[in-house]
Amino acid sequence: MNKIAILYGTSGGSVESVAKQVQDLFEGNADIYNVLDVSLSEIEDYKYIIVGTSTTGIGDLQDDWEGFLPSFAKIDFTGKKVAIFALGDSASYSTSFAESMKVVYDEIHDKVEVVGKVPDVGYTYDDSTAVEDGVWVGLPLDEDNEYDLTEERLIKWVEQLKKEFV
Repeated sequence: MNKIAILYGTSGGSVESVAKQVQDLFEGNADIYNVLDVSLSEIEDYKYIIVGTSTTGIGDLQDDWEGFLPSFAKIDFTGKKVAIFALGDSASYSTSFAESMKVVYDEIHDKVEVVGKVPDVGYTYDDSTAVEDGVWVGLPLDEDNEYDLTEERLIKWVEQLKKEFV
C-alpha cells in the first residue's frame, strides 16, 4: 500500500487526537499534517488522503479547513482516493451532526473517488446532510457523547480503508 497523508484541522485538539489514532492504526504507513501548516506541494504525491475535521456551530466547517479547502479542492486528484472523518456533537447539534464532512465531500466528490463511507447504524442524532441513502459520506465521530465508541469505530474504519486503498 502506498503511504497515506492524514490532513486535519483542529480547534480544541480532538481532531488532532483522532488523526493520531488513525495514524497509529496504519502502523507507520501514514504521515500526518495540520492544514494550518501544510503546503499543497507536501501532499501532492500521496495517492491516499484522509481528511479530518470538526463540525462547529450548526454544521459548519472548522476554521482552518475554511481557508485550506478551496486550494485543496484544486489539486490534481488523478489516481487518488480520499476518505473523510468528522467530529460532531450528536446531542447538542443533533440536527446537523458531523455535517462538516459533507462540506468537504461536496467540494471534492466530483474530482476524486471518496472511500470510507459507513452505514448509518448505531448513531444517535436527529438529522445530518452527511448521510445519503442510509450511508455516511465518511466516518462520523462524537467525542463529546460517544467517546467510548471511537476506538472501535476507528479500528473498523481503518480496516475498511486498508481494503479500499488499493
